[in-house]
Amino acid sequence: MPSCRPTHRRWLRLAACVTVTAIAAACTDNNSGGTTAPSTTRAYDQVQRLGNPLVSEVFLAKRSHPTHASIGPADDTIIEPEFKMFIATVAGRDANVQNTLASVLLPDMLIVQTDKATSTSGWLTWALANGWGGRNLSDDVTAAGLNAIFGTLIETPGNSCPQLCNDNVPAHTDYQTTFPYLGTPN
Repeated sequence: MPSCRPTHRRWLRLAACVTVTAIAAACTDNNSGGTTAPSTTRAYDQVQRLGNPLVSEVFLAKRSHPTHASIGPADDTIIEPEFKMFIATVAGRDANVQNTLASVLLPDMLIVQTDKATSTSGWLTWALANGWGGRNLSDDVTAAGLNAIFGTLIETPGNSCPQLCNDNVPAHTDYQTTFPYLGTPN
């Protein structure tokens, strides 16, 4: 009777070769093939930017909100002409005020200077008081911004409109120690 051993050995050798080849292929440094690691490339859709709410909500016409929402701070030169036009035509302020507000509020982003003391935090303190920047819950950015646009914060003789310097919404006084930190909305 013929022996099956030589065929059996061939199958074992073939299986060993296939296994070694598979292991060698899996251990290669070549990343040109498919990889099973998760991708670190992610795409996000920007929905809105409101670092300085007045930029979008006051200075820009409603029709410009989608443009502002879809661009990043590096592209704020696109909205700068409309921004300055509002200050000139609606607020009646001169080029000095237009340029000052544009230099502080554009690009539209919150700036935090971590080399400053956190006790100097507050809206626009980085630009106006060499402070830490950011925004505190207690910052009334609307009243401060309206005062900058229509008031005497940026002095231009005979060129202010004090009745437009405040939104007449009282500041919160019911802060809490846990999230969401604010009490009932005003």
